[in-house]
Amino acid sequence: MEITCSQVIGGTNTPCLVERQNSIITTGKTKNRIHCADDSIAGAVSQRACVFCGARVVLNPITDAAHLVHGPVGCASYTWDIRGSLSSGSEMFRNSFSTDLKERDVIFGGEKKLALCIDEIVQKYSPPAIFVYATCVVGIIGDDIIAVCKAASQRHVIDVIPVESSGFISGNKIIGYRAAGNALIRLITPKEGEIIPKTKKINFLGEYNLGGEKWLVERYLREMGIEINVACTGDSTVASLKQVPGGFLNLVQCTGSMHYVARLLEEEFGTPYIDVNFFGAYNTADSLRRIAQFYGEPHMIEAVERLIKRETERIQPDIEYYRTKLTGKRAAIYVGGAFKALAIIRQLRELGVEIVFCGTQTGKPEDYEQIHEMLNPGTVMVDDANPAEIERFLIEKKVDIMAGGVKERTLAHKLGVGFVDHNHDRKVCLAGFDGAINFAHEVYVTCCSPVWKQIRTHPDWEVYHG
Repeated sequence: MEITCSQVIGGTNTPCLVERQNSIITTGKTKNRIHCADDSIAGAVSQRACVFCGARVVLNPITDAAHLVHGPVGCASYTWDIRGSLSSGSEMFRNSFSTDLKERDVIFGGEKKLALCIDEIVQKYSPPAIFVYATCVVGIIGDDIIAVCKAASQRHVIDVIPVESSGFISGNKIIGYRAAGNALIRLITPKEGEIIPKTKKINFLGEYNLGGEKWLVERYLREMGIEINVACTGDSTVASLKQVPGGFLNLVQCTGSMHYVARLLEEEFGTPYIDVNFFGAYNTADSLRRIAQFYGEPHMIEAVERLIKRETERIQPDIEYYRTKLTGKRAAIYVGGAFKALAIIRQLRELGVEIVFCGTQTGKPEDYEQIHEMLNPGTVMVDDANPAEIERFLIEKKVDIMAGGVKERTLAHKLGVGFVDHNHDRKVCLAGFDGAINFAHEVYVTCCSPVWKQIRTHPDWEVYHG
């Protein structure tokens, strides 16, 4: 396999897999559009590849449901408690169930074992719904999880919903988002003859209540006179999700996971949707204003302006303080969803930080167009980056601080780069005006830590980094 490509960064050819050259561009230097819908390629060690993982991160925060992974025990272990979601009630979702398929099951089939596992979960925990996830092994042996779930649902008179997320469907976890979306729609759709009355409340899609972020936004909306009908899926229950058709408006925060669901809800129930982004003060203010404008009620518009003025004045001294400490630093961003990348770009620029590298796992063409417009010429954009590429650009671009997921943390630290966690398993609230301060504080403490000076002056540092 060819190991170099023609991508020119800083006047030198940058080693990478040749198949990846269309997934890496430099802003201002190319008219080509970045490739961002490709499946992950073998050997690239991508984080995009796991379809099952994509499905589980969407559904796992449903607090009172049981999540049964039909496959080897490792699939359940590595995705156990995969989000930093908080619950105001049930903690059922913190359990992880697996059919623990063995070699014998792979040869003779695992349907009987799956049915027994469902029966055991119902007997011991009595959950209102069970989601059954298909994994790669199930795709190979061809277990009919749809039939098993249908029989179990009739046997126990609860929702037992198959999530068709075996990995061979695709090398792209967006397909897993879609599998989760189909499972959600199946849960949400009223039974024949059942009518869910319309309300003036909001559904909040793609909000996973990491570090209590849903509760924070709920406080803002309540101050405007708006209630949340149901969040999908952070701090939600099976019963609350069945009320989704009664929503007046759908807010979509995580566009990668929930645009598909929002479109289906619009087609099926006529509920309109708008995109929102509650990361950073600018995005929060903009989103609240657009929600108020959608309702068009003067008292809401006035309430929003009062809220924004009060909160902006409250946090501004802190933001100014951190800006004096961080101006001139250089940052890299590699996150899952594009909406997070857009928010982080704005937040870091408010802090005086220059973005020199930016990428996402699941960005769409329109997302990268927005990102491209916001970045300075010469910034590297990478879709579905792998560790070798990230390492190369962190060194070449002399990055001081990286915002990313947990898998990038160790790499950044080994290279003497500060790191701020913006992954789905974090426990710190980064949404709203309070989240803007939390984010600035995290960037400051990691970027300006004295530990980097000690590392970079170590005799072995120059040997490794040249």
